[in-house]
Amino acid sequence: MKVTVVGAGAVGASCAEYIAIKNFASEVVLVDIKQDFAEGKAMDLMQTASLNGFDTKITGSTNDYSKTANSDIAVITSGIPRKPGMTREELIGINAGIVKEVSSNIIKHSPNVIIIVVSNPMDTMTYLVHKSTGLPKNRIIGMGGALDSARFKYRLAEALEAPISDVDGMVIGGHSDVGMVPLTRLATRNSVPVSEFISEERLNQVLEDTKVGGATLTKMLGTSAWYAPGAAVSGLVQAIACDQKKIFPCSVLLEGEYDLNDICIGAPVVLGRNGIEKIVEIKLSNDEKEQLQTSAEGVRKTNGLLEV
Repeated sequence: MKVTVVGAGAVGASCAEYIAIKNFASEVVLVDIKQDFAEGKAMDLMQTASLNGFDTKITGSTNDYSKTANSDIAVITSGIPRKPGMTREELIGINAGIVKEVSSNIIKHSPNVIIIVVSNPMDTMTYLVHKSTGLPKNRIIGMGGALDSARFKYRLAEALEAPISDVDGMVIGGHSDVGMVPLTRLATRNSVPVSEFISEERLNQVLEDTKVGGATLTKMLGTSAWYAPGAAVSGLVQAIACDQKKIFPCSVLLEGEYDLNDICIGAPVVLGRNGIEKIVEIKLSNDEKEQLQTSAEGVRKTNGLLEV
């Protein structure tokens, strides 16, 4: 199993590290445009192999995509990160050109690859990969919902004062501060609805904190987060590589599901060796349907800025 990660910055390096530590891939290739940067990150990570007990080979390449040939999965993290006060949507002009070029280079050397998009604005970048490459929809996945759901579960566990292993919850909709739809109605603590443990007011606070999870960290760190995004990507990659058939909310091209068409937006999917094996349609309440439609309108507005 060969995995390519394009962009060797904080997010890309975290992706490579978590994938390697899980020890299911034979090789991870880091690619970056900056001279010797990916090679240096790869060398640094390989020097942790004996300490962290993994045998995955990590190599780096300065913009040489021939080194990525025959990759099974490729992760696109490249592009400029958010700065404090910047929305994900404001990144579109620069990142669209980068993502389009990167995806073309990947496919040229790995025609059967499954692509995971991390670059922001993530739903729109995922849509761009669909429109510019023509790959089957099952082989293009946007990471956002997996990360947003992890942040949702963190906030739920915090509110419940419970171990996070007791908590389950999901975020669908767009990967943006206003577009996320945390499904508080379906969130549980060990199969018991969380509404049995905390007030509606506290649950609404969890919802709002989840929506601004990325912006909160950007304000604190001065740039985008990287540990949780890297871990979210590694979970998706492992589910595909090991054919786990796990359900993750991911940005996926919808063609009638949830009454939406020709849009990439967060919805639960089953991930296995073919990438997206199935889109799962949850029965939503009228309020949740309305929130999802509003989220989709926001994504379409950003999509309208694309030059495909």
